[in-house]
Formats: sequence, structure tokens, C-alpha cells
Amino acid sequence: MSLFGTRRSPETAPLPVEGHLPGFDGATGWLNSPPLTAADLRGRVVLVQFWTYTCINWLRTLPYVRAWAHKYKAHGLMVVGVHTPEFDFEHDLDNVRREVKDLRVDFPVVVDNDYAIWTAFANHYWPAFYFVDAQGQVRHHRFGEGDCDRSEQIIQRLLTDAGSSGVVQDLVAVEPSGVEAEADWDSLWSPENYLGYARSENFASPDGAVLDTPQVYAVPGRLRLNQWALAGAWTVKGQAIVLNAPDGGIVYRFHARDLHLVMGPPAPGTPVRFRVLLDGQPPGTAHGTDVDEAGGGTVTYPRLYQLIRQPGPVAERTFEITFLNPGVQAYAFTFG
Repeated sequence: MSLFGTRRSPETAPLPVEGHLPGFDGATGWLNSPPLTAADLRGRVVLVQFWTYTCINWLRTLPYVRAWAHKYKAHGLMVVGVHTPEFDFEHDLDNVRREVKDLRVDFPVVVDNDYAIWTAFANHYWPAFYFVDAQGQVRHHRFGEGDCDRSEQIIQRLLTDAGSSGVVQDLVAVEPSGVEAEADWDSLWSPENYLGYARSENFASPDGAVLDTPQVYAVPGRLRLNQWALAGAWTVKGQAIVLNAPDGGIVYRFHARDLHLVMGPPAPGTPVRFRVLLDGQPPGTAHGTDVDEAGGGTVTYPRLYQLIRQPGPVAERTFEITFLNPGVQAYAFTFG
């Protein structure tokens, strides 16, 4: 016997009962499924995941959740995605429906526009995972991205405990691309930053922001790492910044492989063209999935746009985006 006693591996350690599946009362809609209740799901292992479609942290978990839903469906797993919106435009069911299709989310999605399900789970995070056994008991949770192997092992264990036979112990192999690719964590020195004044940091245009009022802004001569500034005529609002005239821009000093911007057009069917520069030059091979090598792109509907993906050594760079049409609404920068 070990002097320090027997230690259980994470795969064999007891899973505590953390509560019961609250159910989905207060849902404002369902996609890919008729409405489901906790009673409907009794006897099945359930993975409940909270998400909102512009969240880069959720997008990077999606390849795994998609793979788990397919691999373990026949063994009794039900994946339920709870879409609880962060930004105003994510309340629009047409926007959510389009993203569900474009992102190949084919498991049931419950729309939680009023935060009723979020509140019932006492949840505070995107993404958040709740692992529910066949008796309707929450046995494990995970907040944020990462630790996918451990999450899959929990699913396997709950399915086996429920009496499912033939649950193989190998783990899914995914090859995510685009915005779903794992971040380059070693080079990620720039945190998420919101542009609306409710949560923004490091704004560096001279004289600061004038709130809820049209204003002409300028870029200072030098930006430090993670500072950003505006050029041209903008209105800084609580959730977003809104461009009032053509040829306005945003400049951001960052250190990351990937740069994304959550943004949308002024109205459906009103695209906004833009041009991206990296250290004053077209991005070339460092362009993201929503930009060509010359730096051109178009905002067509509100979502997360990948603007930069650096192929080589990652260094501190200056990103610049200029919008050729007015009306764009820009919400948040995220990095990877």
C-alpha cells in the first residue's frame, strides 16, 4: 500500500451529484427539434452547452461537440445547445437560424432570449457544459474552452454507467479550421476587448470617447500593445461603435496569430465593404477567412469575422481596417 494511500485517476474518481437538470422552461424557440423537457430526456445522457454564436471560445469547442453528438448518439447521448445571446442582434431568430445552418449545428438548439434557462442553471459563462446522467442528475460541469479529452471521458463514463454497451474508449479526432481552430496560446498576448463604452478598455484616440454623440476621431502617432483608436466620424454607444460616414477606420496594436472582429451592417441587405492593412500593407498570406490577400472584404450580416491569421512567426503588429461605406456596427475584437 502506498504511504499516501490509493489515488484514483480522473476517469475512476467518483462524480458528485451537483443537482438536477432544471429543464428548459422559458425557452423562446427551438431549432432542429420539437421542444424538449427534462422528463423527455430521462433515460438518456445529456450534454447541455450554453453558447452564443459570436463567441470565439464557443466556436473553438464546436468541432468537438459536433463530433461527440454524432459519435455517441446511437449510445444514448443527447446534446442540447442553449443559445443565450450576448449582443442585441443575437436575439434575432433569423440570425441564429442562419448561423446554426452555416456552422453545421445539427443537434437540438433551444433559444434562450430571456435568459430563463441561463438563470435556472445559475450559469455565468459562454461556453459552459453541464453533463447530465440518465437519472437527470448533473454530474459534472466545465466552464470555458479546453480539456476536451476529459469532457469526452465523462460522456463515455456516463453512457457506460447508463448501461450502454460498445462505448469505445478512443477519443474523437478533429481537424478544425477557420475560426474553429484552436488558438495559438503561446503567442496570444492580446485579450478580448469590447468596443462599446460599457466594457471597453485601452481606447487611445486623443481626448477619449464622446458617448452616444457623433464625433470625429483621430489615431495617435503611436499605439502601445493592446491599445486601439478610431479614425473618422463615429458614434460610440454602449454595445458597439457605429460609423457615420465613409472611410472611417479602426486601428489596433495586437500580438496574436488570429484577429477577429464582431461586426454587422446597418441593416439587412446593406453590405459594407472594407479594406484591411497589417503594418501598413495588404495582409497577403496573413489574411483571415473573411478577407482576401489584398485586404478586401464585405460585412454582410452580423457575426464574427476572421480578418487576420498569421502563417509565420507571430509578432506585435498594427492592424487597420477602413470601411468604405457608412453604417457598420463594430462590437468586439477577439484573438487566437
